[in-house]
Amino acid sequence: MNRIRVLLVDDQALVRSGFAVMLSVEDDIEVVGQAGNGREAVEFAASRDVDVVLMDVQMPELDGIEATEQIVTAGRGKVVILTTFERDDYLFDALRAGASGFLLKNADPDELVGAVHAVAEGHALLAPEMTVRVIEKLTEHRQQDQAPAARGLELLERLTEREREVLQHMARGLSNAEIARTLFLSETTVKTHVSNLLGKIQTRDRVQAVVFAYESGLVRAGE
Repeated sequence: MNRIRVLLVDDQALVRSGFAVMLSVEDDIEVVGQAGNGREAVEFAASRDVDVVLMDVQMPELDGIEATEQIVTAGRGKVVILTTFERDDYLFDALRAGASGFLLKNADPDELVGAVHAVAEGHALLAPEMTVRVIEKLTEHRQQDQAPAARGLELLERLTEREREVLQHMARGLSNAEIARTLFLSETTVKTHVSNLLGKIQTRDRVQAVVFAYESGLVRAGE
């Protein structure tokens, strides 16, 4: 059995130890390391095989956003940002840095284990409607002042009309099953469209695809 290798990153030892205890009872998950700041996390991920990184944001030496970007860019693991309900000002920056989703620090064991499995399998961590709510909040003011980047428009041109429709519905929070019902397609066909469009716009997962949809101007906050 292939075990999911997890790196825990938080400047609070109590948080790291708590997550380590919750994950240690799972036969298919192994906590391979812990780090107290972003620089330690980057160095560890560069020297060991890591599948999933649970990453705090505010840490000394190197914050979680920069550490996430370095780890994801180097292909050294998928990153889940550790967050709280009170702090959402940095979430969009985390998504742009390559984070695959978010996990509340007060998550219960089942949520933690489910999050690790979901991200390891390539899925977005947040429920679609929560992802959209966060992105809408954090991009609304940006879109008032910034035109879509040329690169985003170029990638958008690669999509077929149907793929654009699917991406629009993804960005509005619909699941594959809901998209299938809306467009009168089979769920298998929708999954194929999703896979194809992810490759064309060069994104890793649905979360990054939603970010792309907003940044390229395909979907705008409040629509």
